[in-house]
Amino acid sequence: MNTKYLPITLDYLELIEKTTKEDTIRVFYFGFDNYPNLEEASGKATSIVKDEDNSYFLIFDNNTRVRLDRIVVFNGIPGPAYDEYDAYALAPLTCKAGYDEDC
Repeated sequence: MNTKYLPITLDYLELIEKTTKEDTIRVFYFGFDNYPNLEEASGKATSIVKDEDNSYFLIFDNNTRVRLDRIVVFNGIPGPAYDEYDAYALAPLTCKAGYDEDC
């Protein structure tokens, strides 16, 4: 699932930059498979880098790269992709239950 990078708010970027100075952080984020795949990264974040396509990534000391706009939860704080995650979680509760057919 290659999705276009969606800009995040400056407040969230500043929060992440501030938190990278702490010892360890824990992030849940969407990976890039053919379907929504929730992944986890934890440890010491070393930097935030901007890729050639203007995507921002959080880099961990174990070389894990997490795209900032795909973060669902960052140290217990909802991230930019939380609403997308919430929509997947609530889909079974709708009358469509994830199908495109009318109810």
